[in-house]
Amino acid sequence: MSKGLKTTILVLIALVTIGLVTLQGMRQAVERLRSAPRTDEQARRDVMQQPISTPTDVEVKAQLYWLSTSAPASLEPIAIPLPLSADPVERSKQLINALITRAPGPERRTLPPEASLLAFYLQPDGTGIADFSDEISSAMPSGIMSEQLAVQSIAQTLGANVNGIRQLKILIHGQEAETLAGHLDLHGMFPVGLTGVSGATGGAAASTASASSPTGSSLQMNSPSALNGISAQGNSAVH
Repeated sequence: MSKGLKTTILVLIALVTIGLVTLQGMRQAVERLRSAPRTDEQARRDVMQQPISTPTDVEVKAQLYWLSTSAPASLEPIAIPLPLSADPVERSKQLINALITRAPGPERRTLPPEASLLAFYLQPDGTGIADFSDEISSAMPSGIMSEQLAVQSIAQTLGANVNGIRQLKILIHGQEAETLAGHLDLHGMFPVGLTGVSGATGGAAASTASASSPTGSSLQMNSPSALNGISAQGNSAVH
């Protein structure tokens, strides 16, 4: 065998070896990507979507309000078995989580499946404060009707299943937002248990988000001082 042929064979063997090593490395990289740890956001969302259980839970037929099949521009109650706490804050959180995760079908949803309830507070005057993740706005179909129905489904569900909540305040990531998704004014409070939501009391449904600064009071619920203030007033809170 000539020296040139031997050299060629050795080069070919080296190339094949390098190719096999590279292929194995690529396979390992793909496997690492598949088994990569979840991001903090994914982990938080998984935790938020876990069913909430308390020692006082009793399974009842809860009335949850989703989009109607016969009249998509309205809501209808659906009775589902749901373990609910005797504590009104825990109970409210269980109900809102069920609204997000247990819709009978995609066409019946009022709240985006990507959204999470970050916290719920109940003040002595009967004001329930629901603090949602950013997805309640970013994943919400924009339009006054869809935004009204979203808030209405929360308000009617709480009114049908929780005693003592008179009005509802919506926060997004701990802060007061101008609108839900560009149309429904969130500055004021929404009555709980009523059949219509045309706009928060103290505000009106806007066709577009206001470009000016809000004139009403702003709740900065994500600041430690604001949260401490709620606790000092005897409010209950769940994170």
